Amino acid sequence: MQTITAHGLRMPKLGLGTWRLKGEACTTAVLGALSRGYRHIDTAQMYGNEDAVGEAIAATPVPRADIHLTTKVWWDNLAPAAMQRAMETSLKLLKTDYVDLYLIHWPAPDMDLPAALGQLVAFKEQGLARNIGVSNFNTALLRRAVEEVQAPICCNQVEYHALLDQSKVLGYLRGKDMALTAYCPLAQGRLAEQPELAAIAAKHGATPAQVALKWLLDQDGVAAIPKAGRAESQQANLDALNLTLDDADRAIIAGLPKTTRFVAPAFAPAWDEAA
Repeated sequence: MQTITAHGLRMPKLGLGTWRLKGEACTTAVLGALSRGYRHIDTAQMYGNEDAVGEAIAATPVPRADIHLTTKVWWDNLAPAAMQRAMETSLKLLKTDYVDLYLIHWPAPDMDLPAALGQLVAFKEQGLARNIGVSNFNTALLRRAVEEVQAPICCNQVEYHALLDQSKVLGYLRGKDMALTAYCPLAQGRLAEQPELAAIAAKHGATPAQVALKWLLDQDGVAAIPKAGRAESQQANLDALNLTLDDADRAIIAGLPKTTRFVAPAFAPAWDEAA
């Protein structure tokens, strides 16, 4: 498994996303992923499954130090005191003394960004978070965080897949030696509808999802966290690591329309060209 290193971060490129996994099904999925070799688990306060992830972290024979664990604070908890409570609750539910990466899940329209980032820094200084970052930040917000506030963030988690262009955000992150973690990397199951991806998949004896996942993982500084509750799906995502895409494949994928965004809540930041 390849690892991304950025500002002290060491994060396996392929992780397990847990959005919409709950209870025993979530615990079983995380335990299964860890037994198959996954070492990167992603959760969030908003997912309502930190307790189930914590059960798996406590039960697995894999040492805690070998697991990269990410969680996130929800956008309505970005005042420092609320962030402190959220962190304490997350650690308790996750049955751990620290997380490897703690993110602001979404920017809030009225947030005090310097105060929120300052609290992230405090978590890092206290050893509660080994690394800190953000999620769903456009380039304008990233510039504020990195260049104005000068927060030592190392990662931005955003929707990114073969049908959505993120070159602007990715270019900025690379310029600052920061990682991008792609959520919804399989475009919520829509990839099989793309005949171009199906043709590449047939050429390699793979699936369109595996092709699109390997396309992401081949990119410098990009990790991906597909949700996979079933053992077969987890293994298929691992098997994607064995694919070798060529320049012709990459050119075809580059030519796909890249304007489809599946996650667009009302409180999301502007993703226009000026952002």
